Amino acid sequence: MKIGYFLSCEEFGPRDLVHQARLAEEAGFSDLWISDHYHPWNDVQGQSPFVWGVIGALSEATPRMTVTTSVTCPTLRVHPAVIAQAAATAGAQLEGRFIFGVGTGEALNEHILGDPWPEADVRLEMLEESVALIRELWTGRQVSHDGVHYHVENARIYTLPETLPPIYVSGFGPKAIDVAARIGDGFCFVAPEAEMVQRFRDAGGGDKPVQGGTKVCWGEDEATCRQTAHRTWANEGLPGELAQILPTPAHFEQASTLVTEEMVAGSVACGPDLDKHVAQLQAYADAGFDEVYVQQIGTGHEGFFEAYRRDVLPHFA
Repeated sequence: MKIGYFLSCEEFGPRDLVHQARLAEEAGFSDLWISDHYHPWNDVQGQSPFVWGVIGALSEATPRMTVTTSVTCPTLRVHPAVIAQAAATAGAQLEGRFIFGVGTGEALNEHILGDPWPEADVRLEMLEESVALIRELWTGRQVSHDGVHYHVENARIYTLPETLPPIYVSGFGPKAIDVAARIGDGFCFVAPEAEMVQRFRDAGGGDKPVQGGTKVCWGEDEATCRQTAHRTWANEGLPGELAQILPTPAHFEQASTLVTEEMVAGSVACGPDLDKHVAQLQAYADAGFDEVYVQQIGTGHEGFFEAYRRDVLPHFA
């Protein structure tokens, strides 16, 4: 299983993200995930740079690593015809090292223009039409489209990469996973659940790549790391559809008061014991993932990358 690094646009500004990417490449991480948000999940995280600007910088900063958006919602906040152009440009900049990860998104980011937030089935319908339209635009031909959700007139993308980016689709429930298997070139998921991986493969995903994402908080003091993880990413412990339907960081902060430090530490390896970090990643390998991307919460990235280079990555080489 390949181990990549997860760049968090919710927690770090553009220069920090580029610096982390350089450190990750030097440490031997395979590739990069990068989140695509308009808002952070809460004000403590405190950042949210425009991901397409950061990707441009990454194309020059990391000459080896593939970059995957994890994930872009190409349905409401940005029209699929516009995001098709952005992703094509990213593919050209990265010269075959770009993967376009997409999903149905969250109200947190997608409601900002005043559009209603559709039910899950409608969001999946919109995603499927959006991906089909993006693929059509990537032919380089002039496209007119009058669909259920999107209208395009005389649109043509002129700047295309030599190799078109694969489109990986995120999914969290059975219907979404079935859509991912049907329309995607790969699958993105954020929990080591073997049954979800198997459903993707059985629904038509076959041997397409499966990527996972996870968070850790490495540091010399476990108690401090637990506090940092809880203070910054308690939203990770929210159940059900809350992550998809809460509209503002303030709402996430309110809901996250129900998430205890123990709940966060139960799913996030905290502190210097690298056996815990290895075990957290091994759970993804055991569930059948091909790649997993690790995010370091908080500070201490130089120490994190050195510890992983020395004692974690060799376990999965």
